[in-house]
Amino acid sequence: MRVAVFIVDAFTAEPFGGNPAAVCLLHGELDEDMHQKIATEMNLSETAFIRTLDTKDDFTKSSCFGLRWFTPTNEVPLCGHATLAAAAVLFNIQENMNSALTFVTLSGELKAKQEKDHIVLDLPLYSTYPQEFQEVEELVKTAVGDMVVQDLRYSPDAKKLLVRLSDTYERSVLEKLKVNAQDLVPAEKTGKVKGLILTLKGSLSEKHKNYDFYSRYFAPWNGVLEDPVTGSAHAVLGSYWSQHLGKSEMLAFQCSPRGGEMKMSLQGDGRIDIAGQVVIVLTGNLTF
Repeated sequence: MRVAVFIVDAFTAEPFGGNPAAVCLLHGELDEDMHQKIATEMNLSETAFIRTLDTKDDFTKSSCFGLRWFTPTNEVPLCGHATLAAAAVLFNIQENMNSALTFVTLSGELKAKQEKDHIVLDLPLYSTYPQEFQEVEELVKTAVGDMVVQDLRYSPDAKKLLVRLSDTYERSVLEKLKVNAQDLVPAEKTGKVKGLILTLKGSLSEKHKNYDFYSRYFAPWNGVLEDPVTGSAHAVLGSYWSQHLGKSEMLAFQCSPRGGEMKMSLQGDGRIDIAGQVVIVLTGNLTF
């Protein structure tokens, strides 16, 4: 069997930046266990599987597809950067003729459209709620040590813990922070956290673009120690920072070693548009 596969760097305009995702095109059914075997083989934070929904569909003319995401260890309900990568393969490689695409996923229908040199994703917006420090104290201290935590929130829909560091810190502090991600799993005692977001308010004094906020994201519970750039985490971050900054349009930077930028626009229907650039760095076939 041959499956077309692509590697796409998402949320970046430069090769080998942003977050790489593998994208596989499926014309028919694939054995269920083979999805995980392929994702493990690709060994990227996410492998996306696009499938046609009807035998008459094709990747150039159709506008609606099935989409699933797998880490090297398990399937996940939402992945932003791999959705961006999937849309890029359809728009740029398959030359899909539609102005917008719909993906049927575990998180409902997601839409993607092209706007100049960006692809815009329509994702669900995830609310956050105050989190008692004592309940997650060991996890937070394992991640950031004695750094000053300004706010602590939890998103039950996304199962992500948001740790906002003090506004007195600058971006360089977050970038240089050493997090032993493998130690986070035993430190998490509640059983409810599947992703840890560290975030920091942007500063006009920094010699960078006027980013509204910065972040880093860790998901060892899903086999990903640090994810370079994370769309689903920004569906949480967008909700949080919009409230605290009083803005519906924001520019953010995830300051992992690879780094990535995204534009966000909150919609009035509990959704968020997240826009980013992509670079396709590999095309080929899997043979098995």
